[in-house]
Amino acid sequence: MDEELLPENSGKQPVQPRTDQEKEQVLNRLKRIEGQVRGIQKMIEEDRYCVDVLVQISAINAALKKVGFSLMERHTNHCVADAIHKGNGEEAIDELMKVMQQFSKS
Repeated sequence: MDEELLPENSGKQPVQPRTDQEKEQVLNRLKRIEGQVRGIQKMIEEDRYCVDVLVQISAINAALKKVGFSLMERHTNHCVADAIHKGNGEEAIDELMKVMQQFSKS
């Protein structure tokens, strides 16, 4: 049985809240991915060819990684940079490295 990652709440807030445009872009991407997942569900219901399903799963994985890298980039440019500027960079970099390791497992 695969282990499912549970959402972790660090209790921290972003140094600079996401703009409405940033939120909209990420949410639109996630909604697109959600639609792709529904498409795969339909493919399974229709007993579609395994390779066709696997290609779609690969596309979803790539799309999720793209969203993740986008969020990681923003976090690095705002939260980590701010922590370094304030002298707390070591902790922020350690946290970033841990999340990058976890991210790369997927």
